[in-house]
Amino acid sequence: MAKRAILVLEDESVYEGDAFGADGDALGEVVFNTSMTGYQEMLTDPSYAGQIVVPTYPLIGNYGVNDQDFESARIQVSGFVVREECLEPNHYLSDSTLHHYLAENNIPGVSGVDTRAITRRLRQAGVMKGLITSDKTPQQAVEILRKSPGYGETDYVQQVTTTTPYQWEAVLPEGVAQPLCKVAALDCGLKYSILRILNRLGVTVTVVPATTSAPEILKMAPDGILLSPGPGNPEVLDDIVATVRQLVGQRPIMGICLGNQLIARAFGSKTFKLKFGHRGGNHPVRDLANGRIHITAQNHGYAVDPDTIGDELEVTHINLNDGTVEGLRHKELPLFAIQYHSEASPGPLDNVYLFENFIEMMRNGK
Repeated sequence: MAKRAILVLEDESVYEGDAFGADGDALGEVVFNTSMTGYQEMLTDPSYAGQIVVPTYPLIGNYGVNDQDFESARIQVSGFVVREECLEPNHYLSDSTLHHYLAENNIPGVSGVDTRAITRRLRQAGVMKGLITSDKTPQQAVEILRKSPGYGETDYVQQVTTTTPYQWEAVLPEGVAQPLCKVAALDCGLKYSILRILNRLGVTVTVVPATTSAPEILKMAPDGILLSPGPGNPEVLDDIVATVRQLVGQRPIMGICLGNQLIARAFGSKTFKLKFGHRGGNHPVRDLANGRIHITAQNHGYAVDPDTIGDELEVTHINLNDGTVEGLRHKELPLFAIQYHSEASPGPLDNVYLFENFIEMMRNGK
């Protein structure tokens, strides 16, 4: 018989189900994701650091876990809450079950709960802290939540960034000896999909820790600089914002998700916390340059305040669900950013053009 576990939210609501994955407690901000597939990518996405993820799709784990769909070197979520856990996955690439994958990485999970009810509560009240536990009472869990720091007070980038630089070499066609461009990627929570796409497009990427200074990055003589996605509140990343400010105008720059917010802050803009964030693979975004609408993958809980954007930047994309800023560019310098995940490709290739634009900017700079 399965061991019982509960998810307790800081508003004292309790959801009881079956424990799976690792034994133990999991504390984090509880968020939901509306994607129908991609649970392995969710689990390993560094932008989920410090969070308990609730997929809205009811059956999770049905195609198992493989060695190709990781977005980072480890599971990044604090905990996982699902309606139904698939015990017998069926896929030719699968080499593990969801339960074993979570257990091996010491991540607790809960299955058999009403994820629709959790999602509705978060939509109505906003995201909040939660605790997964199998050995504490709801009252004990609430007390732990009251004493824990708020999600927005923690610098999660320092928990997910690489500690040492590393390189992904470009995939070069036959007869081509040199990569098109060389990029330095500031790792604030970088996803492997970004590296895979750039490599296929003929770009070599050197990934550096988020603590790397602007002079150190420029000493590498990159053709361009990528500001990666990442977790947490951009308002607590003043040191990285200062680095970005020093890099502006030195090389072509592309920012993705948190990178978009870092660029905005470098030019004096403010950011704010969304009520329940954008997380899923079905968010409509309009490109204001041509009116085209893209269905995008997103994973962020903060957005740029449009009323604080100065004269140097202009908005290039907007979210059609709530009108929030989804892209920025500099009016004169080779610099642009998007809030959504161009590398997630729900189209599946709708947004590769953004990486191609980045490459063109770098080649023009050369």
